[in-house]
Amino acid sequence: MSSLASILSAFGLSAASGLNAYIPLLLVGLTARFTDWIKLSAPFDLLANEWVIGVLVILLGIEFFADKIPLVDHANDVIQTFVRPAAGAILFASEANVITQVNPVIALILGLLVAFGVHATKATARPLVTVTTGGVGNPIVSTVEDVAAVGLTLSAILAPALLVFAFIAMLLAAYVIWSRKRNMAAVKASTNSSTSPPLKWPQ
Repeated sequence: MSSLASILSAFGLSAASGLNAYIPLLLVGLTARFTDWIKLSAPFDLLANEWVIGVLVILLGIEFFADKIPLVDHANDVIQTFVRPAAGAILFASEANVITQVNPVIALILGLLVAFGVHATKATARPLVTVTTGGVGNPIVSTVEDVAAVGLTLSAILAPALLVFAFIAMLLAAYVIWSRKRNMAAVKASTNSSTSPPLKWPQ
């Protein structure tokens, strides 16, 4: 894998972590353990440890169900505010460390920022889905996010060049989500101001 492909792969893995921390960690660990497609250097080779893989499977199962229940998914997003960026930092550094000469600290920071940006967009979109669908759409959106995390991870491992199109799609989606949130906030503020009682001046 060339240096450019390695960097694209690092960005793809950290972006996938912003959607679901455990899917890319697990897939990278399994790929490194059972194939020669990924070579992890220490200390990142711990991801291929059988005990670590087992723990990731359990955590993924918990995350899978927690993220599909209204209200519970919001609490889960609060917890994942710390987990997903950390996973993104680890995966970015593990991938960028293979071929490129990216400083490990810079790699960790980049991975953290990418994963946090995706997570923040996801956490912003979920309340909008809850409000507009009464919670019915939460499991559907969560499943789509899981599928996207799997797709990003597999693309990062097998075909990093495809991630360019994925990044463009993610940027467009983020723009739509943040614009919709801003519009809803503006409408709410306008409604509140129009329904507030008139000021009474003292006589």
